[in-house]
Amino acid sequence: MNLRKYFIMGSQNCDRKPEDILEEAAKSGITAFQYREKGTGALTGQEKLTLGQRLRDICTRHHVLFFVNDDTDLVEPLEADGIHLGQDDMPLEKAREMYPDKLIGLSVSNQSEVDNSSIQLADYLGAGSVFETPSKDDAEQTVGLEWIRTLRRQYPNMPIVGIGGITEENAVSVIDVGADGVAVISAITLAGNVTEAVRKL
Repeated sequence: MNLRKYFIMGSQNCDRKPEDILEEAAKSGITAFQYREKGTGALTGQEKLTLGQRLRDICTRHHVLFFVNDDTDLVEPLEADGIHLGQDDMPLEKAREMYPDKLIGLSVSNQSEVDNSSIQLADYLGAGSVFETPSKDDAEQTVGLEWIRTLRRQYPNMPIVGIGGITEENAVSVIDVGADGVAVISAITLAGNVTEAVRKL
């Protein structure tokens, strides 16, 4: 499981065709992708599924791991490799029961969330928001790089992905404090040169 360059996107994040952006990012070296069709302007129903199938096909062709966010209706139709859960989504225990063979990621933003989660059932942790971010309407308070260090000390063998406000300029600082990868939205969707943006992450 390579989560080093983890791209998250839905059509609501794009000002051009999502398929084109993902194709460029996949060719440029992203290692994982999460389809997150959520928030203002997001597609619903068949349109959401159809776009998901197109994005899934791109990931398959480029051997990029394909995740969906907490949208369980998409996991099986899109043959996702995994699902990512936030703290307000279905309990990790239930997700593991439903998807014993899928990869499952869990977002954790503070010690209380860690203490109240069955971390051992997750395959990786999403830690953030590391920096301030405009990409998520429901982004929680910024936790900074120290939260990555804290998680790494507690879970030395658990893959950790930093998320939130990560850019070409600050990505290396997230890796330097112990993250295995960085998850980004706008650093790629809004990049003038996707290839260069992915290379620098």
